Amino acid sequence: MTSIMYPKLGSLGKRIRFHQLNLPPEVPSVYQLQKVRAREVNGLGQSCVLLFGIRSSFGNPQAVASEVSTTEREVVNDGEKMLANYVLVYVMLPLEVITIDNVLKNKDMLEKQLKELRAAGVDRVMLDVWWGIVESKGPKQYNWTAYRSLFQLIQQCGLKLQVVMSFHQCGGNVGDDVTIPLPQWILDVGESNPDIFYTNRAGNRNKEYLTMGVDNRPLFEGRTAVEIYSDYMKSFRENMSDFLEAGLITEIEVGLGPAGELRYPSFTQTQGWVFPGIGEFQCYDKYLKEEFKEVATSAGHPEWDLPDNAGEYNDTPEKTEFFKSKGTYLTEEGNFFLTWYSNKLLSHGDQILDEANKVFLGCKVKLAAKVAGIHWWYKDDNHAAELTTGYYNLKDRDGYRPIARMLCRHYAILCFTCLEMRDSEHSPDTKSGPEELVQQVLSGGWRENIEVAGENALSRYDRAAYNQILLNVRPNGVNKNGPPKLKMSGLTYLRLSDDLLDTQNFRIFRTFVKKMHADQDYCPDPWKYNSPIVPLQRSKPKIPIEYLLEATEPLKPFPFDKETDMSVGGALADFLDNLTDKITSIFK
Repeated sequence: MTSIMYPKLGSLGKRIRFHQLNLPPEVPSVYQLQKVRAREVNGLGQSCVLLFGIRSSFGNPQAVASEVSTTEREVVNDGEKMLANYVLVYVMLPLEVITIDNVLKNKDMLEKQLKELRAAGVDRVMLDVWWGIVESKGPKQYNWTAYRSLFQLIQQCGLKLQVVMSFHQCGGNVGDDVTIPLPQWILDVGESNPDIFYTNRAGNRNKEYLTMGVDNRPLFEGRTAVEIYSDYMKSFRENMSDFLEAGLITEIEVGLGPAGELRYPSFTQTQGWVFPGIGEFQCYDKYLKEEFKEVATSAGHPEWDLPDNAGEYNDTPEKTEFFKSKGTYLTEEGNFFLTWYSNKLLSHGDQILDEANKVFLGCKVKLAAKVAGIHWWYKDDNHAAELTTGYYNLKDRDGYRPIARMLCRHYAILCFTCLEMRDSEHSPDTKSGPEELVQQVLSGGWRENIEVAGENALSRYDRAAYNQILLNVRPNGVNKNGPPKLKMSGLTYLRLSDDLLDTQNFRIFRTFVKKMHADQDYCPDPWKYNSPIVPLQRSKPKIPIEYLLEATEPLKPFPFDKETDMSVGGALADFLDNLTDKITSIFK
């Protein structure tokens, strides 16, 4: 039996000694040759046993995936070159880490969890800064106290922070387990004027987010919606200036719609939507109806109106006159409506990001905006679910690259969801294409010379999901001699929870973080992986809509590899993990 001393320190500052057994002949030789990289166990400094080339401790076993996936791959020792492949890992904090009553929840437990994330190599955490909490007492009555306490805690734990200016309601979307409504004084305005909210054809109001029809209407005690958002961000900068100057806050994602995403609330569970329903257009409030009538009349078609044949939330495309084969969406009138509907979304995002740019001008932060991964019906000719959401994306029209071109003007990152999903995980009846959708959207962002980042749409702890993410963040693999051909800037993992910190789940997650970092240790210097954080410049001049729409020309996406070269393992690794856990339980 050989004894190997590793330089890594346990959490109590003790060096950890590991012993390697002589392996039985029936064990596959691939594991006999395996070199295991030791990491911290549980701070107790006790000996651990390497079973089949995989460390099995009696407290916190080492994941096997890292070793399995690198068996046949030459390990690169030139860390400086490999750091160019490094991709940041963020972890979303719980939705209600600040309660509806504006109180920091379970501070001691959160501190412990944050330290676990930091020890696992996580770079940063992401946090919703809820409008419905901070400005709940009345117009311009901001209370940042609880958030300041939370920021101090994150700073003490050695993590950086991405904040989301969350101008939407929490609740009503997939994964929402708490409810944080819009400020009550906004809801009060809505009592007398419900048209401040998005509205479907049946007249049902959606109170997740203010309709973009009121972006520039002074309906809120003399302020417009855009002015409200701008004032909120100004207050944030003033009250968090010390954290901004200290470099704690590295990124500000600007909420631009429901769930913080640049989209219409076309699929809402509280209104009865169920996957894979096509959703409904959300432009029937009086303000958007007036705007459409004006532009249609100016175009010489006063007889054109908003669609009345696009179906209901849970319809399939063929059940509707609008989306069916050779349906309204292909007509001149349909094209006019869909162009207007999607252009409104572009203008909305452009205007609010311009305000954010002015507010945070000169700060060492990056701006970001999130685009939703509407993957169902993507493989159908009509792309119905994307169209109701505001993404006018068809086989002969790119609905996402114009968004990327708009973001380029503000030096903003495009954050996209559903990075963990594979086509095979969905029924063929849904015509779902998350893999092709991700490939299209990321390619569009890279073509427009902006940084792209992403999220997983659903909480996942399995290796298949992690491997799909790893494929998407470096779709042509790592480059041992410098920057890879294509690389995302970061991945925000959804989300910190007891399930994530479960022994086996967290073991695999730590391996995933290491693979996101291209097998390099945590690096605090973003210059080394080509993602420097510099003072924010003023937005470029406004881009004419005609030039934005030139980006609708469909281009072939960049080729993606079939599998990642930084795998966290597969079925065999799962089997060995389960075996390790069983052995561990025997010795407890």
